Amino acid sequence: MSAHRSFPPHRFLPQGPLTGRIRVPGDKSISHRALMFASLAIGETVIDGLLEGEDVHATARAMQQMGARIEKDETGRWRVHGVGVGGLLEPEAPLEMGNSGTSTRLLMGLLASHGFAASFTGDASLSARPMARVIAPLSQMGARFTARAGDRLPILMEGAHPAVPIEYRLPVASAQVKSAVLLAALNTPGTTTVIEPVPTRDHTERMLSAFGVEVAIGEDADGARTIAIHGPCDMSPCTLTVPGDPSSAAFFAVAALLVPGSDLVIENVGLNPTRDGIFRVLRAMGGSIEELDRREVGGEPVADLRVRHSALKGVEVDPAIAPSMIDEFPVLFVAAALAEGRTVTSGLDELRVKESDRLATMAAALTAVGAQVDERADGLVIEGSAGAALVGGGPVATRLDHRIAMSMAVAGLASAEGVAIDDAAPIATSFPDFLDLLAEATR
Repeated sequence: MSAHRSFPPHRFLPQGPLTGRIRVPGDKSISHRALMFASLAIGETVIDGLLEGEDVHATARAMQQMGARIEKDETGRWRVHGVGVGGLLEPEAPLEMGNSGTSTRLLMGLLASHGFAASFTGDASLSARPMARVIAPLSQMGARFTARAGDRLPILMEGAHPAVPIEYRLPVASAQVKSAVLLAALNTPGTTTVIEPVPTRDHTERMLSAFGVEVAIGEDADGARTIAIHGPCDMSPCTLTVPGDPSSAAFFAVAALLVPGSDLVIENVGLNPTRDGIFRVLRAMGGSIEELDRREVGGEPVADLRVRHSALKGVEVDPAIAPSMIDEFPVLFVAAALAEGRTVTSGLDELRVKESDRLATMAAALTAVGAQVDERADGLVIEGSAGAALVGGGPVATRLDHRIAMSMAVAGLASAEGVAIDDAAPIATSFPDFLDLLAEATR
């Protein structure tokens, strides 16, 4: 697994139109699940388009420690020889999760119904995040945890065998907590049910079905979504193509909408309805985003997106759409800064506690390069320039937040003088090919 190169501080200058065809990296959420589920199937699963970032590598290393054989072939595909549900081996060393919260929470669920102990460690950032929301339901299933104060890593978990099936109502909407319980259910005798009052990302349910697991989806008396699995389950190997990450595609889609003359095709973009809100909002603003060759891959809807330069108009964004585009608001703010009229966003309190306070950081960054931004408690109100280029400038503070850095890179393409960011290194961790794809699209 290769080390990632890092980028120095960088100025993003106005470029020519974005044209041709590009393919963004695979979806991270789906890449994690593909490796885990393939490791639980008996036989060989072939995965194309796996995201090769540091977080996904952490998942691959953990599954290798527990007996799965994972290798990349000469064509760039990943081949996983699984050991079967219940066939994982007790890891001889701690599972080092790096900065990957997804790896940690999903693996805790997966191992909670295996009768061995495993310890989870991570970097300083991951070790500061509480794991209580996952520990609570897994403890009900019989797993035992010894954690640092505040339910933080390092954590020693002793799995239960047999684990106890439960019915668990999510107190807070969380796809990762839901998935942890469903993964524990795979090796638990009986029916385990998760109830989610608010629908969350459903990558786990879709992919489990692709691996042959029967997932029963319904509604309870209150209309809440129910997801049930009867274990123990058998999982069959398959061939998967990981859809392109919609969050990564969003940067190039906004850039193509803003830069005159652009006509860009972004291939193989995942359009799961729990993830595609950014494209729906951009279309509502007048953006020309056409779906080509819509299809289904591994249970996920996918299409090639043709994006052409468009005159955007400001809109009031319905807070109800926020969960399906929560990570894409920083780049939407850039689109709003060049639209005609006012864009209003609200209900975005969650953006205050991401890798940075994304409302405050984007408000300051866009103001510094000439946009008109009013920061409110739960959103931004942006008066657009009606297509006139932002002045540019900088360096703007990105607070080591990769999405802020890439969003302001897009702002630089639509500026008069370019936009400098204080640190481009975080881009390397999240999206190591970002600069190369940008150069490919604008050459």
